[in-house]
Amino acid sequence: MLGGLASVAIFTNQSALSNNGFQVASFLVVRSSNLSRKYSIPQPFFKIPGFREHIAQFVASNNGNLAGKNIVFAIPNEKDDAEKEGSDYYIDYPVIVGQKEDGSSCAPEMGTTFSLLPCGEGILRSYEINGKEDGLLAKLMAVHLHVLAMEQWNASKLKMSHKNYLVSATNLIHYLALKSLNIEQLKEELSSICFLNLDTINQHVLASLSAGIRLLDNVKYDSSSHTISYSEGISSTKSLDKQMKGEFSINTLRRRASHTADLLLGRLPEKRNTHIMVTVGEEAIESETLMKDLLNAGTTIVRINCAHGSPEIWSEIIRRVKRSSQILEKPCRILMDLAGPKLRTGKLQAGPCVLKISPKKNAYGQVIYPALVWLSSPGAGSPPAHVSPDAVLHVDGEELLSKLEVDDVVTLLDARGKQRTLKIISRYPIFSGVGYMAECSKAAYVKSGAKLFIKDKRRKLSAGHVVNIPPLKQFIKLRVDDLLSISRDGQNEENNLTSSTGAHRIACSSEYVFDSVKPGEPIAFDDGKIWGIIKATSASEILVSITHAGPRGSKLGSEKSINIPRSNIRYEGLTSKDLIDLDFVANHADMVGVSFVRDVRDILLLCQELEKRQRRDLGISLKIETKEGFEKLPLLLLEAMKMPNPLGIMIARGDLAVECGWENMAYIQKEIISVCTAAHVPVIWATQVLESLVRSGVPTRAELTDVAEGMRTSCIMLNKGKCIVEAVSFLHRILSNHSTKSDAEFKPLALSSHDF
Repeated sequence: MLGGLASVAIFTNQSALSNNGFQVASFLVVRSSNLSRKYSIPQPFFKIPGFREHIAQFVASNNGNLAGKNIVFAIPNEKDDAEKEGSDYYIDYPVIVGQKEDGSSCAPEMGTTFSLLPCGEGILRSYEINGKEDGLLAKLMAVHLHVLAMEQWNASKLKMSHKNYLVSATNLIHYLALKSLNIEQLKEELSSICFLNLDTINQHVLASLSAGIRLLDNVKYDSSSHTISYSEGISSTKSLDKQMKGEFSINTLRRRASHTADLLLGRLPEKRNTHIMVTVGEEAIESETLMKDLLNAGTTIVRINCAHGSPEIWSEIIRRVKRSSQILEKPCRILMDLAGPKLRTGKLQAGPCVLKISPKKNAYGQVIYPALVWLSSPGAGSPPAHVSPDAVLHVDGEELLSKLEVDDVVTLLDARGKQRTLKIISRYPIFSGVGYMAECSKAAYVKSGAKLFIKDKRRKLSAGHVVNIPPLKQFIKLRVDDLLSISRDGQNEENNLTSSTGAHRIACSSEYVFDSVKPGEPIAFDDGKIWGIIKATSASEILVSITHAGPRGSKLGSEKSINIPRSNIRYEGLTSKDLIDLDFVANHADMVGVSFVRDVRDILLLCQELEKRQRRDLGISLKIETKEGFEKLPLLLLEAMKMPNPLGIMIARGDLAVECGWENMAYIQKEIISVCTAAHVPVIWATQVLESLVRSGVPTRAELTDVAEGMRTSCIMLNKGKCIVEAVSFLHRILSNHSTKSDAEFKPLALSSHDF
């Protein structure tokens, strides 16, 4: 629906120079019911047919405030004069502004200087930038001047940017100005003459538009007759040349983007255009070779999640990373993610310390392959990379291990009292001592403390016992229509997984969630694997009815994510745990990952904390994983650009998909990359990349396509898994081949005359 009128008057009074070598030649006054404002506009462009209709694009909200498409114009000073004579123009005509069907404006409030997302259809239908009757040059000039206008409109904000980011922040404003316009027809017209693709100029908006104007002015294009004629034009102005050269030139801005990525992530290896980041945990200190293998496979960044582990574990991981990096002479940076205010399930009581050993059986239950069991002393190190045991037993008994030989038989009584035998098939020297591979042909349940004996008639039986078997992880199995009670930590007895009403029970450590949720709101668990509806709430309990789970039920365990997309929960920016962990991160890491960034206040708090720790050089990775963080991404970037710290964005697609909807993810990740490209900020592509390959050793076709999409970013992140080294090596080959393959190697088959 169209409606709402604003009176527009345009005058000219050329008297002063504006920024970027452009002379202010005229000004525009907009009057509505309660607002009057003045804006600079260019006088010479009134000579271009149809240009008057292009420049006045204003959107007024229903209370009369200007927003969204407010425009400030400046013109080139063709003779580089400080002042220039001119005449006055007066134009008085109505501008029709777009409104929604309920009468409200699509535009944001006056305080919002730009909007990342389009408002919808029907905006500016009378005076759109792509009016069919106007010349292509006039349309491109109008776009160009709108971009300059947005820069002036945000000049006070841009001045607050750190000198390292001023040019990049300005280009981001240029890009947002371009995004705010409806230029679909203009794109088609430019594409039809193979001239300029406005979808690919994010990194250098102003220089590309200036070059386009100059070329179009020399090669005049008539969109109605589709003919091209050559003439001398106004694009000989030196100001357009300045925009195409200097700090805003295309090559300069490309180099700036590359330099910004290097500052945060480090220099790229040869033959690669993308970094590989790997998340590691305690498994990195259980193996003496894992870090060396990861670096040799192509890893350039190691990520540690502060939501898990302890400073002692983190210190050992970092020590091993740095030692391996130094020995191999392969640079590797360290990113530590703060846990942030993420909602998680509480800890369930640990299960029994028992390990099941299972030989492989066929459909008839007959054993076809015995289970492979690794035997070694505690702390001796992990099995060699080329062996893959089904189970690992740590044995406390030097006498037993020192006497073992190949073909010896070790006996034990399992948790059920059944005798089982382990036949030694090979012996391996490892980091500190030796290890043995044994075969077990029957199922066994081995618990800590189980005694082992050597069965040998020629020698005395030597004894040892099994130690350090980890407890089994407990879980709740949920099915559709089940009830789940979420209680505050401390309100739930760990050994009681069901409430008095028969509902399954689990705790949540984030107390503020109980004061914010309402009945009827959807709730998701474990990155969206389980969904439910909140049925009732109280100060200490939330009752959920499960609406989506696996056909045979889904397991919900400890420390799994909780998402409540439609709830207005007031999250902390940096939690008390984050502040404690930040002390460690500031002393040991190259980058800090800030989780669940939602508001510029989160950036301000981070800036203050880094100042306290005197780490103005610590790299910052802002994790975008909520709808609010996505919608405020430009504001978050501009706020972060006030700091000198190297800056990057991580697309945390797990929580982001749950918060914003699975069906929106393709669009959202594309928009994030586009905005960050305009800001010259590197992007980290994260969550479930090559997940099947990492877990099972075989990738899916869809995962390969996902990697291809991720190659548009500066870094691809893999999560931990048993095949992580193979996955890194595979990804390294993909990235290396992509950067070195020539197009000639993949030419489509040519058709000969005999094919017709």
